[in-house]
Amino acid sequence: MYTKELLPGLDPKKPLIICGPCSAETEEQVLDTAHQLASYGAKVFRAGIWKPRTKPGGFEGVGVKGLPWLKRVKEETGMYVSTEVATKAHVEAALEAGVDLLWIGARTAANPFAMQEIADTLAASGKDVPVLVKNPVNPDLELWIGAIQRIQNAGVKRVGAIHRGFSAYGKHLYRNMPQWHIPIELGRRMPDIPIICDPSHIGGKRELIAPLSQQAFDMGFDGLIIESHCNPDEAWSDASQQVTPEVLNLIINSLVPRNGAKPDSTESLTLLRQEIDRLDNELVDLLGKRMRICREIGLYKKEHGMKVVQGARYSDMMKSREELAREMEMSDEFIRRVYAAIHEESVRQQIEVFKK
Repeated sequence: MYTKELLPGLDPKKPLIICGPCSAETEEQVLDTAHQLASYGAKVFRAGIWKPRTKPGGFEGVGVKGLPWLKRVKEETGMYVSTEVATKAHVEAALEAGVDLLWIGARTAANPFAMQEIADTLAASGKDVPVLVKNPVNPDLELWIGAIQRIQNAGVKRVGAIHRGFSAYGKHLYRNMPQWHIPIELGRRMPDIPIICDPSHIGGKRELIAPLSQQAFDMGFDGLIIESHCNPDEAWSDASQQVTPEVLNLIINSLVPRNGAKPDSTESLTLLRQEIDRLDNELVDLLGKRMRICREIGLYKKEHGMKVVQGARYSDMMKSREELAREMEMSDEFIRRVYAAIHEESVRQQIEVFKK
């Protein structure tokens, strides 16, 4: 584990757990959550003071007035406190308030100018504070590494990474797609930094936190950062992905931590193959759902006297799928063979409906 390197006084044999509400909303909410978490043994408290929002008009955090609340958390519970920073002013205010650990969010990590500004501010401060860098919103490993290197080049000795998943268009099981192979490759390229998993932002739903946390441990992550709120259903931001301190305690105690060692090349290959197996299971499930829809289409065609095969529709479909395949770096020939097999099975399914 890397706990000792990030924050002194923590058990290096245990995974690092950072927990607390998505946002600091009121002093009462912050202290209530913190005291509950501390009663369950939590050592590192998190709360967003500044909240970058996708669109204007949303809750963007209480700002600097919330920093004294974090100071009270330290004084009353003995926990370390942490928050997200995105600008020079954020860094200066957080350091002045005695925040123990800073993290940089996915949107900021994607902006080299913002990262350099933060790095320069940290260098000028002369203060020794650990910094965790979340992966950029888009699945770009080089951009993530570059963001981390900017902080390292500023003279920050305790630097880590947070895997919070990657944005994807459309509806998916996860809020942000894990794409586990990317943090695995980060660990291979930068073996000396701890990598923390953020199951709250990957899952986006509280029921996904436990399985994602266990998967992170199974894959050799060094810790977790999980959102916990004294009254999650009433949270001002990201309510659906927050859990109560009691539930968080149950989740943490049910997990089976691994030894924390960075996987060697053989272990990395095994993990990647496990990810392929998981994706294959999802692929078969999706194909099953597609065939169920094909049977419904077959029933509609039967009831309306239509032919099973609609040639124009298939041609249009193949054109769009080939374009998507090229964007995903797959060949036209490969996707044609795949969809020929899918179409053949779709026709068979519809013929079976016509026979009934």
